[in-house]
Amino acid sequence: MTIKIKPVLVWQVYMVRCADDTLYTGVAKDVDKRLAQHNGLAPQGAIYTRSRRPVILVYQESASNRSTACRREYELKQLSRSDKLSLIHQANLSKPNESSPSQVKRIVKNNNAHSMGFLKK
Repeated sequence: MTIKIKPVLVWQVYMVRCADDTLYTGVAKDVDKRLAQHNGLAPQGAIYTRSRRPVILVYQESASNRSTACRREYELKQLSRSDKLSLIHQANLSKPNESSPSQVKRIVKNNNAHSMGFLKK
């Protein structure tokens, strides 16, 4: 008999960059699943990101519970755009391999970004 162990998912606060270069902040336990929803690959994406696809994960941090994650989401939403970009830049400096180009290309390819003018051919 094989016992399957589900991974323990912790709450995450994340930011995505939309095709129109805006930033969207949210919370989720499964960020990969949530990205798929935002990009239209699964149902229930946010209304804001529906018309701004594809979206690319640019920042994420863990939270101990949903309440903490929501409070942090609120704090991030109160930041100016330049402060958000600084936070993203600092996070990417400390984790340079976090957003791999192959992941970005996969999301973009699935959403036909060439026709949207998001990528040059």
